[in-house]
Amino acid sequence: MKNFYSLYEHNLLRGATCNFVVKLADPFENAQQMISLAEQANQQGVALCVFPELSLTGYSIEDLRLQQILLETTVQAIGNICQATKHLTSILVIGAPLVFKGALYNCAIVLHKGQILGIVPKTFLPNYREFYEARQFISGQHTLQEEITLLGQKVPFGVDLLFAAIDYPDFVMGIEICEDLWVPIPPSSYACIAGATVIANLSASNITIGKAEKRILLCQSQSARGICAYLYAAAGQGESSTDVAWDGQLSIIENGQVLAQSDRFPEGQLCLVADIDLDILRQERLQMGSFHQNESARYQYRTVEFTLNPTLETIGLKRPLERFPFVPSDTQRLEQDCFEAYMIQVSALKQRIQAIGAKKLVIGISGGLDSTQALLVAVQVVDELKMGRDAILGYTMPGFGTSSETKRNAEALMETLGIQWECLDIRPAAEQMLIDMKHPYSEGQAVYDVTFENVQAGLRTDYLFRLANHHHGIVIGTGDLSELALGWCTYGVGDQMSHYNVNGGLPKTLIQHLIRWVIHSKRFSDEAGEILQRILDTEISPELIPSQDNKTLQSTEEKIGPYALQDFNLYYSLRYGLKPSKIAFLSYSIWSDTQKGTWLEGFPEDKKKAYSLSEIRHWLEVFMKRFFAFSQFKRSAMPNSPKVSAGGGLSPRGDWRAPSDGNATIWMNELLENVPEK
Repeated sequence: MKNFYSLYEHNLLRGATCNFVVKLADPFENAQQMISLAEQANQQGVALCVFPELSLTGYSIEDLRLQQILLETTVQAIGNICQATKHLTSILVIGAPLVFKGALYNCAIVLHKGQILGIVPKTFLPNYREFYEARQFISGQHTLQEEITLLGQKVPFGVDLLFAAIDYPDFVMGIEICEDLWVPIPPSSYACIAGATVIANLSASNITIGKAEKRILLCQSQSARGICAYLYAAAGQGESSTDVAWDGQLSIIENGQVLAQSDRFPEGQLCLVADIDLDILRQERLQMGSFHQNESARYQYRTVEFTLNPTLETIGLKRPLERFPFVPSDTQRLEQDCFEAYMIQVSALKQRIQAIGAKKLVIGISGGLDSTQALLVAVQVVDELKMGRDAILGYTMPGFGTSSETKRNAEALMETLGIQWECLDIRPAAEQMLIDMKHPYSEGQAVYDVTFENVQAGLRTDYLFRLANHHHGIVIGTGDLSELALGWCTYGVGDQMSHYNVNGGLPKTLIQHLIRWVIHSKRFSDEAGEILQRILDTEISPELIPSQDNKTLQSTEEKIGPYALQDFNLYYSLRYGLKPSKIAFLSYSIWSDTQKGTWLEGFPEDKKKAYSLSEIRHWLEVFMKRFFAFSQFKRSAMPNSPKVSAGGGLSPRGDWRAPSDGNATIWMNELLENVPEK
């Protein structure tokens, strides 16, 4: 078994961007600061440490860059850093001016364990407004297949360099320097196409009003386009304020998502650390075929290989990680997501009704989350189409396990929303079917098996379809994405089937927040809001097995696992195709300790609980079996349903195509071999 608690084993790269109070034109002093920060970073398990542009001398020294003593001292200071960092695991990327073939270049120097791995010169030199780098430097755009001798080492030199870790196969680094990011096609675009997964940007970039926002926008955009991690380090304290000022902005971004962002205008040394998920970058590129169609040969890259030899145990995962990946913790983003999810459902159902000319919408209302959400969407649709709310025919269909509370909530909601509704008791029909089948229950035995349950589920759907025929309408499906993933639906004439399913793209955890959003946005009356809150507070249950006390509901989550965990497992299986052991590691990192977790205001207390590794492993095992082996045949025959979440959908015509007779063998083996039981 591999070391489950190792970041390295899970292909997580700990990166850092660093800043300090630069001393202008004093390479020795600046080198000491860099060495100090490198040691701090190394103690935190950092594998890559990026410093600002020309940080060894200071960026703002102007013509002092051309002074012979400064250039000679710079080389000596590089030697000091090499000597002092021989014992460190971290890769260091520092900025310095260097002479090559009689010309001065603005360079990024890559160091590891006392060796200079390579030197990349800046391609695009700003020479407008407050910038005039072309006064001292020349562009490195023509430096291809070159080599420089520095400190007795023969070192690759040029813009055609990538740096690849032999023992970290998805860690391939490209470099660009400040202005290189601001041009229409940055050098990192070509580097990413050539295989770079991590881009280090050494920047100076003085600050003016509004510029910081534009910087981060550029970094996010380039990271998203290149499907890469982007480490940005800008010059800050100590740089000359003769004509400009500096804010020392540090950022670490992954595929457009900000993993870490420093405060601006910091004091003293600053080391910003975040864990980059190389698996996610690899999987995203693998899934996005158009990324590879974009291949363009600007020039042939050279790859400098090195052995990182990391010893990275878990030191607290340092990256944003949502307990509920389908439900953002940022309140503004959640508000936006809920609005968009709701309106996707509404617009999709409107289009279907208009296309087929349906006169009635038939829905089974149980008093649970899913049918409630479907009903809210249906009401919004008939209001917008001016069909009148009596176009919705709602049916509560009590069975053997239906509680008085859920039935009361269902009927109260339908009454309050002003739709046509009635109670259709399926128990007599179910009893007759069980008698006809000679089921033990019909002989007085308390046998509540899958047949007993599915007789009820099937009858409900059968009634709804015949009612839709009778009233010239369509059956609105209510089953959600989480249930489809776990196969928690009755196949054929059961809740797996409908004429159109508005909820098929919504995971259970998002449905809970959509209903909260409906309450808070006051789309319906206060009375409706009170009923919706009661529904939210009710145990999730199929209500198919009789309760001994008529109070304790049959628990769905006791059977298939907590939806909070299973939606987490679904997201990383569906969206990124990660290995089970990696999903377990991420789940353990966020769910094993309530102090680490990110949860949302208003989420029930029982959803804030911590889970042990054994619980996480157990429910992931349940998920893998149900998702990969037991339930694809149900998804292969699922009705039309709109995709809602960027996390993915399970339509066989859309995001997910898989054989109905597959198996879960390799997923189960990987999980059991690499995730400890405790």
